[in-house]
Amino acid sequence: MSVVRQAVTAVLIFALVAGALLLGFAVLRGRTQDLPWTRLDLGEPIGIFTGRKLAGLTGDYAQCRALLRRAGVRYAMLPPVKGEGQCGYSDGLRFEQGGAQQIDYSPARLVTSCPVAAALAMWEWNVVQPAAQRHLGAQVTRIDHLGSYSCRRIYGRSAGDWSEHATADAIDVAAFRLSDGTRISVLDDWDKGGAKAAFLREVRTGGCRLFSTVLSPDYNAAHRDHLHFDQAARGEMGWRTCR
Repeated sequence: MSVVRQAVTAVLIFALVAGALLLGFAVLRGRTQDLPWTRLDLGEPIGIFTGRKLAGLTGDYAQCRALLRRAGVRYAMLPPVKGEGQCGYSDGLRFEQGGAQQIDYSPARLVTSCPVAAALAMWEWNVVQPAAQRHLGAQVTRIDHLGSYSCRRIYGRSAGDWSEHATADAIDVAAFRLSDGTRISVLDDWDKGGAKAAFLREVRTGGCRLFSTVLSPDYNAAHRDHLHFDQAARGEMGWRTCR
């Protein structure tokens, strides 16, 4: 028993020391968003635990909507949808024109789960627009997407795990349109090198800090024409995939 007690004591001491170091680190940097116990604020820069907190919104639709409102994001709530098997959602919404967002989505009237919408807003402000200015000297005005909600299993198979698309917890992004009219396409520009390819890779990698899963053409041929972003519940525990 003494050995067990010593082990438990050592673990507790380690946890306390680690927590104190994390607190000191965050306070010294003036970045409370780096702490796991602080409230999520979509208007703050991305912190160490931001991705986990976003994934955790899956179980709190009211809090997710409140965060969007506080950040100036306009949206419309949608009625619940129930499909076959595990398909459907109860936390769906649609972005509305105006507000803090400057990017439109095409096709228009994009429907996603609230946690995906929250991550998209932070992705726009902290990743997409800065990357566009840095690499291309312009702002992104539109994102061309391949959809969010789709009642299907992964890769459309007849059996196996359900896709995050089945609950509107995913979105596939195909291209970006800039304020100067330039279009950057995942299919056409990923492997060409230069500023467009650098931009695409930066928005892919930056998304990994906000979404549970990010898949690109580097993952497999099925993603040759789009970037897949999803907010799988496992992301709340820090289990993330970035390819």
